[in-house]
Amino acid sequence: MMQYRPAGFNFMPLVVKNLLIINGLFFLATISLETAYRLDLIRMLGLFMPGSPHFQPFQFVTHMFMHANLSHIFFNMFALWMFGTAIENLMGSQRFLVYYLVTGFGAAFLHLGVNYLEVWSLRSELLAAGYTPGQLRHILEFPPETAPSDIAGTLAAYIRKFIVPTVGASGAVFGILLAFGMFFPNSYIYLFFAIPIKAKYFVMAYGALELFFGITNRPGNIAHFAHLGGMVFGYLLIRYWRRKRRIFY
Repeated sequence: MMQYRPAGFNFMPLVVKNLLIINGLFFLATISLETAYRLDLIRMLGLFMPGSPHFQPFQFVTHMFMHANLSHIFFNMFALWMFGTAIENLMGSQRFLVYYLVTGFGAAFLHLGVNYLEVWSLRSELLAAGYTPGQLRHILEFPPETAPSDIAGTLAAYIRKFIVPTVGASGAVFGILLAFGMFFPNSYIYLFFAIPIKAKYFVMAYGALELFFGITNRPGNIAHFAHLGGMVFGYLLIRYWRRKRRIFY
């Protein structure tokens, strides 16, 4: 079994530090522009489903730096610093940045893939109820105030998939958490700052919970499959690097 140890330790390594700064600046800009000019950066830079009137390709990058509220950014940035510091010190800054971006993109792709399957099912129901593809496209541009009661829930769910953006660094952060569990499996993580649990068991349990919550859609305002996507793509990338012996840079 290979043992991985950082060549040195930096309390605030370069990429982690700059990611914290960038995310903080985006959050302050979101609040400031909304307050001063009623400009909604989340609608501009959050990730929408392809096919949404609000979708732009650059959102695959920008959504990772947007956060919905103070608690959202605080916990993401705390986890980024807490686990990312160890992983960047281990991998090196360039390799860590690649890892962060790949897991962030992977999280977005899995999240959108699951959403696409759900949208396809909802769309089939609406087509069976008499809607045409042209009408469904028009509905996304101009959502109706009312709908027939028998399909109102389906129509609302269909529209919501296209008009609610995904924001946050959580996918990449979960990728970092996965890396911590793989490289430091026997390190202890303290739940609620009191209950010790080995990192490998914490990561496995957290991943299982995210899968359960994703399948049951509870709570519904959290992108559980994005979290899983970050972990899955992180695992695949680390396995690839290990085979190529390219963990460090």
